[in-house]
Amino acid sequence: MENKRDYYEVLGVDKNASAADIKKAYRKLALKYHPDKNPGDKAAEEKFKEAAEAYDVLSNEEKRQKYDQFGHNMGPQGFPGGGGGSYGGGFGGFSMEDIFEQFGDIFGGHYGASGFGGATGSGTRARRKPTRKGSDLRIKVKMTLAEIATGVDKTLKIPTMVKCEHCNGTGAKNGTAFATCNTCHGTGTISHIQQTIFGPQQSTAICPECQGEGKVITEQCPYCHGEGVERKDNTISFHIPAGVEDGMTLTVQGKGNAARRGGVNGDLLVVIEEIKHPELIRDGNDVIYNLMLDIPTAAIGGSVEVPTITGRARLKIAPGTQPGKVLRMRGKGIPSAQGGGTGDELINIMVYIPETLNDKERAAIESIKDEPNIKASESVKNRIFSKLRHIFE
Repeated sequence: MENKRDYYEVLGVDKNASAADIKKAYRKLALKYHPDKNPGDKAAEEKFKEAAEAYDVLSNEEKRQKYDQFGHNMGPQGFPGGGGGSYGGGFGGFSMEDIFEQFGDIFGGHYGASGFGGATGSGTRARRKPTRKGSDLRIKVKMTLAEIATGVDKTLKIPTMVKCEHCNGTGAKNGTAFATCNTCHGTGTISHIQQTIFGPQQSTAICPECQGEGKVITEQCPYCHGEGVERKDNTISFHIPAGVEDGMTLTVQGKGNAARRGGVNGDLLVVIEEIKHPELIRDGNDVIYNLMLDIPTAAIGGSVEVPTITGRARLKIAPGTQPGKVLRMRGKGIPSAQGGGTGDELINIMVYIPETLNDKERAAIESIKDEPNIKASESVKNRIFSKLRHIFE
């Protein structure tokens, strides 16, 4: 591994230096060793690069934390370049173009990287032409609990702005009615000279007349009126994974509106709307069912049918099942959207106490009300009260 100086030492600050102190120290070194002030001086150029590398790491909170922990042996920990320091062995992955981008952000303006050897600083670097992006579309998709549990493929017809087929999205008649921009003379950029601390600096910017195209429309497309897009019903297919939740938004990249006069499509934002199940209640990845038992089934046990996400299932009820008991049907819930397994179905037991009785029913209950197993013993009372106390404490 190349022997690299400590970044704090490079900038002349201590390890507790604030972001403002780090920026101030780098600014001082950048001014001192800038190539325009030291034409032909390779040593100054290397110090300029070294200071820029140190600033790039220490000015970024995440990179700085990793550097403080791993030093220059931190390639596998999230820095580019492998084991030779944050930029490999010799400033790899951090070009002079990057340095001047960084430099311009600190000092203002746009400094060229191609001609820094001259004292006049005549190098130029054009701003990148911005990529047009179409607007995003947002739709709501209703899903049943069964669809959420398994995931589902959807195919929908959605009114969407698409590329005009008559002008191929250019906005010009037949896609050919263009002329060279008179402002930039076809280059797509304009240049101007500004005075800086290093003397005159030439910078470039995207041409405001043609937006970097180098050409302008002479006759608009009669179908899209120069917009390059038209509205059509677009058939879009996408997959919704299992485990999504109500209100969750999924992004289908590139399926939104087309950009005006070229560019990239926006995205389709799919908002999940969960249809409530008539019997089951969702609780995260679990589902809950409130089961009402009659007194005989709760007392002597039996078998009952309960709803599940996918249909119906038989459930065994043990003799003496108490109200408030929760039975668990493992794996009958909803899969985790993050891949953390599948939830359960929780059966919350309730026991129905008749509100009215006929003579026969009353007589039957009267005949057994004093039997020893009908009344709760002190041990049973204590056990139930202990559980209640645990719940409410």
